[in-house]
Amino acid sequence: MPDILPIAVSCGEPAGIGAELVVKARAQLGSEVPFFWIGDPAHLPRGARIAQIDRPEAALSVHGDVLPVLAQEFAGVAVPGQPDPANAAGVVAAIEQAVALTMAGKAAAVCTLPINKKVLQDGAGFGFPGHTEFLAHLAGGVDVVMCLASDRLKVVPATIHIPLSEVPRALTPARLERVIRLTAAGMERDFGIIGPRIAVAGLNPHAGEGGNMGREEVDWIAPLVARLAAEGLAVYGPLPADTMFHARARAGYDVAVCAYHDQALIPIKTLAFDEGVNVTLGLPFIRTSPDHGTAFDIAGKGIAKPESVVAALRMAARMAAARGR
Repeated sequence: MPDILPIAVSCGEPAGIGAELVVKARAQLGSEVPFFWIGDPAHLPRGARIAQIDRPEAALSVHGDVLPVLAQEFAGVAVPGQPDPANAAGVVAAIEQAVALTMAGKAAAVCTLPINKKVLQDGAGFGFPGHTEFLAHLAGGVDVVMCLASDRLKVVPATIHIPLSEVPRALTPARLERVIRLTAAGMERDFGIIGPRIAVAGLNPHAGEGGNMGREEVDWIAPLVARLAAEGLAVYGPLPADTMFHARARAGYDVAVCAYHDQALIPIKTLAFDEGVNVTLGLPFIRTSPDHGTAFDIAGKGIAKPESVVAALRMAARMAAARGR
């Protein structure tokens, strides 16, 4: 087995921008980050320079802007902007293969290109809310959290894709403690940050302002943070979310744990819209993904930017180094 392992990139939705972005990412990165793409070569943009491989390590012998491809035949064609449920099973199989190769020690990490969950549900009976839950299932049902990361900011939302009205019920002491502990472990294992400084955002405006704008901070968030800090975790808060994301505040922590989806994603998408990376913490393997969707409206037009895919691949390589693979 070679000392350096390539990253396994699952193709994602064939009708989206994933295929054109992986070709652009290869052209931009060259051999800087070794990786291979799993999918149907017929779904790649016309004129793409590819080399079909039969095993992951063969990707290390492919150089320049030539894309190493571990070919997988799909049932349907790929028409930009027009998803075909016939391809759903192939999309799922590509993810499964990327995970299997990585867990077998034949790839350094998994980088997933964007999927369309409705198409997977319609065409393959996909029973998961998204990539994160499916990957946790493939890993044996491990406990995971979603992290959005860039060089400027790392955030972890404690609650994700639920209505805002449900957040106060979903954000329980047990849940927040679990997220903080998984975040601390993930920062150390995947990012090499020893004793990571974790800032916890409050749920309410002004972090409740002493109970005048909500009681959660006073009643249980602050006591929870104090208990974890007493155990030795470098955690502090709750902090007012409207003052914790400017440059001076960000210098005081390594990662922010936020109460809900938009509280976490608005600041990182503002600071690093094109470079943000979706990372799953808690998996036995490394998983990154560009922080954008399938973008059916611009698929096939050649205008999609590869920066987030490039960032996801570079981050996966750094995380693999942090894990010592």
